[in-house]
Amino acid sequence: MQLGKIRLRWLSDGEFKLDGGAMFGVVPKTLWTKRYPCDEHNYIRLALNTLLIETPDATIVVDTGYGNKLTPKQQSIFQLKQPPTLRESLEAAGVDPAKVDYVLYSHMHHDHAAGGTYRDEAGEIKPTFPNAKHVMQRAEWEEALSPNIRSAHAYWPENWQVIEAAGLIDPADGEREIVPGVKVVLTGGHTKGHQAILIESEGQTALHLGDLLPTHAHLNPLWVMAYDDYPMDSITAKAHWIGRAKAEGWWLTFYHDPEILAGVWDEAGNLVQRVNAEEAMVRA
Repeated sequence: MQLGKIRLRWLSDGEFKLDGGAMFGVVPKTLWTKRYPCDEHNYIRLALNTLLIETPDATIVVDTGYGNKLTPKQQSIFQLKQPPTLRESLEAAGVDPAKVDYVLYSHMHHDHAAGGTYRDEAGEIKPTFPNAKHVMQRAEWEEALSPNIRSAHAYWPENWQVIEAAGLIDPADGEREIVPGVKVVLTGGHTKGHQAILIESEGQTALHLGDLLPTHAHLNPLWVMAYDDYPMDSITAKAHWIGRAKAEGWWLTFYHDPEILAGVWDEAGNLVQRVNAEEAMVRA
């Protein structure tokens, strides 16, 4: 998808499944299943849609999926369906991981950060993007290093230890321009340090809200996940950013949606443009 002078592509790291009730929080099942189907065990399909941003100044990856490090037990728990992995999709897209300039993390939970490293044939964990600056909010980085009893299960040190050792961690303090046309903005909500990525070029805008807006079915500001650490902050941030997106005709992107990669909604809530995964996803 072309956004002014900036090109957006989506790279698949596969699919997985989670409990639908957890993904929709307090929303009754009779409501959310009208918009998002579940199987007989209440599980829903979720994708790992890494966003690739190619600007005149830089190549940027947003959120990295699970990659290839999960154990067989972890693969079973998350019902992970691969191939492709992110590295395979990068190859299919003709992108050299060594030439990626920035990796932006909406947050550091395992399903967004694990693909930032990979296990080689010898079993050694290495940075997937060895020359990129890895940018997350400082509050998120501090939480990842010292998680609390609730968040500890979501932060896996093996996802960033070799990146940190290589001096590639570059935390942001609130809003920061990464390169012209791309900036990160602190939102909070899902985690204390959750951030959005705002992409603007020639009067066109796209917004990656990470796990504040995991799928198109979460467009209602009140439909927040049970996984959110600060649900009222999620609601406030969603109301603000989704309201702006509708009013100004922005694209909204979806990291976990297996069907819709991005869409534009009008102020009445009608979907007026969409990018379908079947047509636009880069897969190995």
